[in-house]
Amino acid sequence: MEELQTILDDIVTAARAEPDKGQVASYIPQLANIDPDQFGIAVCLAGGELVCAGDADTLFSIQSISKVFTTTIALGKLGDTLWQRVGREPSGDPFNSIIQLEHENGKPRNPFINAGAIAVVDAIMQGRQPKETLAEILAFIRWIANDEAIYIDDKVARSEVLTGDRNAALAHFMASCGRLSNNVDKVLGVYFHHCSVAMSCVQLARAAQFLVSDGVDLSTGARVLSTQRARRINSLMMMCGHYDGSGEFAYRVGLPGKSGVGGGIIAVVPDVASIAVWSPGLDKIGNSRLGTRALETLTRRTGWSVFGR
Repeated sequence: MEELQTILDDIVTAARAEPDKGQVASYIPQLANIDPDQFGIAVCLAGGELVCAGDADTLFSIQSISKVFTTTIALGKLGDTLWQRVGREPSGDPFNSIIQLEHENGKPRNPFINAGAIAVVDAIMQGRQPKETLAEILAFIRWIANDEAIYIDDKVARSEVLTGDRNAALAHFMASCGRLSNNVDKVLGVYFHHCSVAMSCVQLARAAQFLVSDGVDLSTGARVLSTQRARRINSLMMMCGHYDGSGEFAYRVGLPGKSGVGGGIIAVVPDVASIAVWSPGLDKIGNSRLGTRALETLTRRTGWSVFGR
């Protein structure tokens, strides 16, 4: 524990000294105001021990990290029929690209790009109203994080709605191909709001614990989803969790992970630990610049990798 704490402290010191912290997601006005000098990291070990450093308790908008949780809900509801709505392949294109949708008759490549997440939201709505669906999503995240204080940041959600024309275009195109079952505006409302969940690194590391242990929440002993599906989510994160930077992340870090344009990243070391890191500045692809570097340093110094030590 002391050695890991030293590693995390060193990572925070290096991050704060880095002159190029990347650029915040200015296309979402509420995120454009975030201080880029903040940095936090938390590691939740399989035994339940929590080690953290920096701004690990500061809340931030998890954005696309929420797609891991909605995909988990969707697999619980629909099982493998989910893959009739969304694929399981890397996109190789930006997260909000419409080009592949046109070539592939409106079926998104995977659940972690924007179009795929919209399709997943549509799948779990099952004809219900947005408020009911959002309540289910929020309740699930609170349950796996064991924290009832987690909430949706309405200011960020409104900011997303006001600047969401590209996502609206994706949704309407999918609807034109017969890919959505619910009203497009209602689906978009759920999508924008579930991306606006506010969490800290500590909360996110705890929420990702079930992916460390084949679908079991080790803090409660409750099974969140089956072993097979937990492993499939990890494999999807490895292949698709960082948009068209997923290959580079796998090469540099060697762990399943999922990023968000709020600057957060979760990563999973099977049977060992879940990790959450946050630094608001992004690289050109839309992944946390210093967050990725921090995870690369962490895996190098600990030897953690799905490819062996």
